[in-house]
Amino acid sequence: MKFPENFVWGAAAASYQIEGAAHEDGKGLSVWDMFTRQEGAVQNRDTGDIACNHYYRYKEDVQLMKEIGLQAYRLSISWPRVLPEGAGRVNEKGLDFYDRLIDELLENKIEPYITLFHWDYPYELYKKGGWLNPDSPEWFAEYTEVIVSKLSDRVKNWITINEPQVFVNLGHKDGVHAPGLKLGLDDLLQISHNVLLAHGKAAKVIRETSKQDVRIGMAPCDSPVFPAKNSIENIQVAREGTFSVEQKGLWAINWWMDPVFLGKYPEDGLKIYEKYLPEIKDEDFKIISEPIDFFGVNIYQGSCIKLDEKGQAVPARKKTGYPRNAYYWPITPEALYWGPSFYYERYGKPVIITENGMSNVDWVSLDGKVHDPQRIDFTNRYLKELQKAGADGVDIQGYFHWSLMDNFEWAQGYLERFGMIYVDFETGERIIKDSAYWYKKVIETNGEAL
Repeated sequence: MKFPENFVWGAAAASYQIEGAAHEDGKGLSVWDMFTRQEGAVQNRDTGDIACNHYYRYKEDVQLMKEIGLQAYRLSISWPRVLPEGAGRVNEKGLDFYDRLIDELLENKIEPYITLFHWDYPYELYKKGGWLNPDSPEWFAEYTEVIVSKLSDRVKNWITINEPQVFVNLGHKDGVHAPGLKLGLDDLLQISHNVLLAHGKAAKVIRETSKQDVRIGMAPCDSPVFPAKNSIENIQVAREGTFSVEQKGLWAINWWMDPVFLGKYPEDGLKIYEKYLPEIKDEDFKIISEPIDFFGVNIYQGSCIKLDEKGQAVPARKKTGYPRNAYYWPITPEALYWGPSFYYERYGKPVIITENGMSNVDWVSLDGKVHDPQRIDFTNRYLKELQKAGADGVDIQGYFHWSLMDNFEWAQGYLERFGMIYVDFETGERIIKDSAYWYKKVIETNGEAL
């Protein structure tokens, strides 16, 4: 069975994770530049200073994308590369890099999908309070206008913010990601509200500034809850678990996307956080719910739920020795059926999987190739579930594999290999893995090869 006509097949990467050139051509510091300097913050003291050196090797990397047969590439912009102080002065050398990259992609018939914020927040703005500062949504809107004014004559697909749950929770609550803070609920809820305002303001700027018709989305992450059995009762508890602030806290996808699509925070969240909520103005939800065109979502895993003998919803016990990837995340292909099904039912917007993939134990074999059959099997299983969701009426419009290439995986440094392209981080050598050639056949057949 093929995927829908015009379904988009791509791969994704992010600026700090692959670009390198962290202190070159006028780029400003990001919170990740600073976080990686802290003792013990990142495995093996790794940094993104060089990463995959994509800043200098982008032409080579685009040719690899072409060889794989990618139809689209999801990239992110480094905010401090373009605006070294986060606002005000534009660094033309930094902006020119993305100008050249977009041209290179289009010359090779690869459609760019730009993510405006993938966590590398300008350090100069962090020193002014960062996302806690009430001006932070305006800073993001200003940055957005700079990028859209420069690139929108060629770029029509935009994603405002990547995985707000991660940089808010891991970066500002748990302190294990940049900027490494451990804040209380009052501050976390203020940050989350400011991030949502930033998204809404950016969406409005994109729509009003673009030089052509655009498609706008956001890319939260989620671990959908799926039912142990396909009974009405089990499906209902899975649906409730997927959209439960009580169970998921600030990780709950509806805490972020209900304001965007429904113009309000979910009721269970408002009850739980009532004492900690920031001041919310009447016009805030009008800003946050600025119309967007698709529901982007990053899904790697999910969790199974069932009804016990008393009719209570409980987590289903994992099978002894359950399958998992090198990052110890469970392999749960069902997440790519039930997640999109629940999101489409709730929000009514086309679904694009903006990230999905796995960390694998990859190395160069004696034959000089990189064999990763686990990644092939993983992707095959997940795509079959997404295909099934489409067959059952979900408007699925695209899939972006994470990641294009092995890269800097945040606090894990270079220990986790998610890429379809192997990178030797000492020499910079790239080797296309077996999974990439398999993916090429999937793309060529629009999924019929699965």
